[in-house]
Amino acid sequence: MDIVAMTIPEVKVIRPRVFNDARGYFMETWNRRAFAAASGIDLDFVQDNQSLSVSTGTVRGLHFQSPPCAQDKLIRVLAGTILDVAVDIRQGSPSFGRWVAAELSAKNRQQLLVPIGFAHGFVTLEPDTIVAYKVSNHYSKENDLGIRWNDPDIAVDWPLPPSGAVLSEKDAALPFLRDISPLFTWRAAL
Repeated sequence: MDIVAMTIPEVKVIRPRVFNDARGYFMETWNRRAFAAASGIDLDFVQDNQSLSVSTGTVRGLHFQSPPCAQDKLIRVLAGTILDVAVDIRQGSPSFGRWVAAELSAKNRQQLLVPIGFAHGFVTLEPDTIVAYKVSNHYSKENDLGIRWNDPDIAVDWPLPPSGAVLSEKDAALPFLRDISPLFTWRAAL
């Protein structure tokens, strides 16, 4: 696999090795040993999630879970295309409040690793988009938090259709980053 650090280096694009033949293709989307050897990060994923977004312009996020139930996420697309976004919410980080994004699709087969301390969200670029992601901690309703998708201080450049974003009531009412108590602290690498 090929692992590429983004401009916020803790967020990584993973390009699995794809084996094509006359039948189609095969790829290994997760291998704990190989990932640890290639990246030095050893994660224990405990839950798989999947969503279907029917409409282009569906925004899901920006979500995260607070400690002690914080989650690393490994996201991929099974059908369609998304712009996948990670926002640094680690207090004291040089990139606090900044975002990075990667286009993930069933066609490019790339994945995005979003570590603990980042809010995560995406917008669908095609109808009937199916997203699957692994998480390193179980869902906790009490720790389920988020930031408003259109927070002006973060200013994610969402590629939306003229009709605008399709949102859940919950996501439309999330607070702004400035209104959330610090939950994660950045520590410089030794």
